[in-house]
Amino acid sequence: MRNWLLLLTLFLAGVSSAQSSNELYQIISSVSKERIQADVTTLVGFGTRHTLSDTISPVRGIGAARRWIKAEFKKIAADCSNCLEVKEQHNLVTKGSGDRIVKDVNIVNILAIQHSQKNPKRFVLMSGDIDSRISDPNDYTNDSPGANDNASGMAGTIEAARVLSKYRFDYGIIYAGLSGEEQGLFGGAGLAQWIKEQGWELIGVINNDMIGNIKGVDGVVSNRDFRIFSEPTPVTETEAARKARRFYGGEVDGVSRQLARYVHKTVKTYMPEMNPMMVYRLDRFGRGGHHRPFNDAGYAGIRIMEAHEDYTKQHQDIRTEKGIDYGDVLSGVDFDYNAKLTAVNAISLASLAWAPAAPEQVSIGGIVEADTRLQWTPVADAAYYKVYWRDTTSPTWDHHRMIYGATEATLKGIVIDNYFFGVAAVDADGFESMVVFPNKIMR
Repeated sequence: MRNWLLLLTLFLAGVSSAQSSNELYQIISSVSKERIQADVTTLVGFGTRHTLSDTISPVRGIGAARRWIKAEFKKIAADCSNCLEVKEQHNLVTKGSGDRIVKDVNIVNILAIQHSQKNPKRFVLMSGDIDSRISDPNDYTNDSPGANDNASGMAGTIEAARVLSKYRFDYGIIYAGLSGEEQGLFGGAGLAQWIKEQGWELIGVINNDMIGNIKGVDGVVSNRDFRIFSEPTPVTETEAARKARRFYGGEVDGVSRQLARYVHKTVKTYMPEMNPMMVYRLDRFGRGGHHRPFNDAGYAGIRIMEAHEDYTKQHQDIRTEKGIDYGDVLSGVDFDYNAKLTAVNAISLASLAWAPAAPEQVSIGGIVEADTRLQWTPVADAAYYKVYWRDTTSPTWDHHRMIYGATEATLKGIVIDNYFFGVAAVDADGFESMVVFPNKIMR
């Protein structure tokens, strides 16, 4: 009888997994290259979107761009029976707060919040940056089209809202247009603080900054490669956790790194033509993006961006020198690629928002033993669990065992010294939480 029940459970899990797969494939096919191209073109048409630029003009400057983004979110909300709450989130930054704040400025983020009735205080977040700049970061009057940096990411965020607003999720989703990125990541910092003030829990933050260029300055051209940047461990962790890691491992197993692995796995499963490259670094060498303020606040946050950059198009005055065209203009954006990376975001957000909560505590034991033992706290909506393990040098979770009707497992013959371990919860539809690295030692 027990064997029959197990077979039935496995069969139903397979059917549910197929249903969830179909939904994710539908999301991928719903992303529109044409809509993204139209949105990028509109954003470029505002002339400049510099954080300190004109806020009054109806046709030029960051003020006009913000109002247009807000109007687009409201159109999406109207099409889904007001399933999105569209609002502004303000942060006053005074002159001298940084080298690039040469006058007082109101940093305004535009938010579209897709609330969930089931978990009204749990969210995942996708962001793109509204603002742009040219060679002089403090030049807020001359043209700064910012086609790839970062109209591509902002357009992707709007398109993700269009597609995902047609579905209902267990967690809420925040679609954010952030300002002040080029002047010092002020928009992300203000939004992270505001979310904390709401008492909300952020499961993960996916920041998109430059998702439209396929031609690298090094001569490489690829419309499939993209990078996922993530920090190894949280900057907010306790001193006790840092000391424990010296003996137990986990140097590359913080929540942001688990989010990066989650996106990597989701893409390899549902968009196998794409090549996600996990980069073990907070961001590009010596540089920063709008996921960092969320990391600073203790949230899991990653950056998704193109793999091959053309520096002649980034932060450049529009000009031609020695036969080289400089400037971040429309011709530098590949809209097929822009749509692909938007789909990467959409299926990652959907998978996270449909998944059950991750186990809060995972305990591990097996010191000087032949087997590894794991226990974890139960998850209310979990149909079963996956116990993962990998070689300590592997970037991905390569092995797993499904556990039904229990919150513990013993991995026979798997020596604790030779692998890293984790546990994820899976619901009846086959959606899976992020993996939780062990956070308690069993004696």
